[in-house]
Amino acid sequence: MLAKRIATALVGIPVAVYVINYGQWLFGITVSFLALAAWHEYCVMVGRGGHYPSRLLGFIGVALVLGCAWIGNSQETVTVITFITLIVLGKTVFSYGKFSLVDAAFTLLGFLYIALPFSHLLLLRFLDPSLTGGSSAGMSMGALFLWIAFIGTWASDTFAYLVGSKFGKVKLCPAISPGKTREGAVGGLIGSILSVVIFGYIFHIELIHLFFMGLFVGLAAPFGDLVESSLKRFCCVKDSGKLLPGHGGVLDRFDSIMFTVPAVYYYIQFFLIR
Repeated sequence: MLAKRIATALVGIPVAVYVINYGQWLFGITVSFLALAAWHEYCVMVGRGGHYPSRLLGFIGVALVLGCAWIGNSQETVTVITFITLIVLGKTVFSYGKFSLVDAAFTLLGFLYIALPFSHLLLLRFLDPSLTGGSSAGMSMGALFLWIAFIGTWASDTFAYLVGSKFGKVKLCPAISPGKTREGAVGGLIGSILSVVIFGYIFHIELIHLFFMGLFVGLAAPFGDLVESSLKRFCCVKDSGKLLPGHGGVLDRFDSIMFTVPAVYYYIQFFLIR
């Protein structure tokens, strides 16, 4: 298992660096693939629990929301969500007996859980540089802030594991994830703040903004992890999928990222947009 994790990381990290820094169509296609793979994983997991979301409607909804984010027309996202919701609810009428309200609820839950966070990967990466003061050290501001979210998340996970393993005593949320401790969560929060401050300072971002972005990432990361753990526990599965050898599925690898990227994006929208 460890060998598979290391091998996946050795391949995945260079690919991630290139895709994020290059951006443009390559980043859009990559995020779209990951989001649709996550939707597939969600449907399989929920199906094991005896519930059957509409794969087609969810697929279309996720693709449309990502499309809106890709072209920078995030306002149309509300329109897409509204139409998908109405169509899904309408399906409970026209497919009565085959598609229940519970199935509709799981369709909309998965659609929103996957489409909105992954769309923020596109919104953040393709952020207009003129809004935040231009590029820094040859890197676009969108890529820079995306790296802040990623590095803060990875540091949070790493520090939480190290501190929790060494000093963890009080369980954080034993009913969902027995291995997580409050001490580990505090360690993860500190790790996120430190990593974001150190990385962002290299690119001359104000320390006060780095501190709060690190704080929000450190708070959002474990929450995203717990949400996915709750979903897996409900479905009685260990991993969301097998796409990433040694790491599980897309949802397993991006569970925290799905919450930290929106946190960074909205911090920028509220406090950094000029």
